[in-house]
Amino acid sequence: MVRTKAILIAIAAIFAVGAAGVWFLISEKQAAQERREEFFGATKEFPTSGGKKLKPEW
Repeated sequence: MVRTKAILIAIAAIFAVGAAGVWFLISEKQAAQERREEFFGATKEFPTSGGKKLKPEW
């Protein structure tokens, strides 16, 4: 009984660490993307709004 509880606690701890690692990697990737966009500018020259394309005025 004690051995089973120890195994279950170990499995839960492994899943918790794995989930935290995945969350950290996703947040770091998103932060890097935001820094890249801020440094190089927006990737789109003419952003869309509500699915409608904006045309530049010359």
